[in-house]
Amino acid sequence: MPIRALSAPVLDRRTLNRTLLARQFLLEPADIGPVGLADQLVGMQAQVPIDPYICCRARLRGFDPDELGEALLHREAVRMTLLRATLHLVSRADALALRPLLQNMLQRAFGSSPFARRLPGVDLAPVLARGTELVEQQPRTVAQLRAELSGQWPDHDAEALAQAVRYLVPLVQIPPRGVWGMTGQATFTTLGAWLGEGDGVRAGIDDHVLRYLRAFGPASSADIAMWSGLRGLRPVMERLAPQLRVYRDEAGRELFDAPDGVIADGTTPAPVRFLGEFDNVFLSHADRSRIMDAVKWDTSFAHRGTFLVNGFIAGAWKLVRRGREATLTIDERTRLKAAERRLVREEAAELLAFLAPDADARRVRAA
Repeated sequence: MPIRALSAPVLDRRTLNRTLLARQFLLEPADIGPVGLADQLVGMQAQVPIDPYICCRARLRGFDPDELGEALLHREAVRMTLLRATLHLVSRADALALRPLLQNMLQRAFGSSPFARRLPGVDLAPVLARGTELVEQQPRTVAQLRAELSGQWPDHDAEALAQAVRYLVPLVQIPPRGVWGMTGQATFTTLGAWLGEGDGVRAGIDDHVLRYLRAFGPASSADIAMWSGLRGLRPVMERLAPQLRVYRDEAGRELFDAPDGVIADGTTPAPVRFLGEFDNVFLSHADRSRIMDAVKWDTSFAHRGTFLVNGFIAGAWKLVRRGREATLTIDERTRLKAAERRLVREEAAELLAFLAPDADARRVRAA
């Protein structure tokens, strides 16, 4: 254990839980709008197009989903591959600032992928140049990109070529994909073609790590690496060390925090909250014990959202539409008290009304 951590204040799991929830606006909703929320959280997970809307609903007071849809249509927010090589919805400013900082991580992610192994010895520079040209001529799906590249490189795996472009070229998924009430295939163009070059000066990685700590801290170096997908963060932490607060958890791990980070009272009541299939509140720490207690994360959560009871993940949920009927199924993963179960069902009914406002029949049921 580092020497300075020996005398650092100890934060128990409940205090870390309430602090995380407070910084994520999951104790009290915020009045900052969806683009402001994306900035505060350094992006929102967006592999599932509906997830950012569920994220906003859980955190914003009086959230109007059309406001987020309009932000995407007006290019105030974009959906693109960023942190951990996963799809995120971020503000225009963060798209331009974060993407260059993550290029090396994305190259490493592609290099360890099955697609790279299907392209041994291939010079990717002309492939990436041609892919960039194609999506800037006209936004294209991966399938369309694959078809175009296969004609020029017929002896190589066309899917792997297209995925090389998707990983290594700064691409954005353009609307109507991800817009509330609209549908569309995942169609790509370059970040530069969609947003232009921006206004020049952009924050470096140190500033983004501080932003992470304000939204997710106190956190360990391993947590920061998990959130970002970056390696070699030691120089960053050494530069930031003079201004960081230091704590430790009950296991003795050293936790860092922004100098203005507020620690919540561990006894603060936490409301029931429903989250999407992917949410950074439970994906952005190497140690998830501050958000998971009795529940173990496993493959049974695939294609399901999660819900929090008393601040911790307590189960999963799934929405099924059959014609004009919508059913939201609740799957409890821990023993709930009768009052807690009632609150879960009430919140589930409100979420169902939000997600399926046009359904003729809506029902909530237990798995």
